[in-house]
Amino acid sequence: MQKITVAIMLILLLVGCNNSRSDQDNKNYIQEKKVYDSVLARELGADSYGMKQYVMAFLMRGDSSSADSAEAARLQRAHLDNITRMAEEGKLILAGPFLDNGNIRGIYIFNVSSIEEAEKLTGTDPAIKAGVLKMELHPWYGSAALQKLNEMHAHIQADNI
Repeated sequence: MQKITVAIMLILLLVGCNNSRSDQDNKNYIQEKKVYDSVLARELGADSYGMKQYVMAFLMRGDSSSADSAEAARLQRAHLDNITRMAEEGKLILAGPFLDNGNIRGIYIFNVSSIEEAEKLTGTDPAIKAGVLKMELHPWYGSAALQKLNEMHAHIQADNI
């Protein structure tokens, strides 16, 4: 039994050492490949950290609900169409639901610099207008590269929603 314990500890030690080398190799690789693109940074409005301000929205469960399943489906379709429109305009960087069916239903990250601009955009959402959802808005500081997310997503989305 003691030989097995020693063997397991030796294996764990070797694996741990090997992983440390891999992490260092990865760090070196990333540093070697890092090339600053000032034109892209300027295009994206990035600061010297490669970051910029956005507005994050938490989509909260509203006070109303749609009892009719056909009406609920119509409202969801209109909500998704509005998301698509805002994304195509470059105003919505990221949108997605939470999967736990809690009070926070999903998030948006708006490519705007003020809460007031985000409020105008949220006012166009049919689910907000119907009271099925409500928004909680917060200024947020994140990578300016997020603006390229929808462009990249188009290359991996098989079905057009």
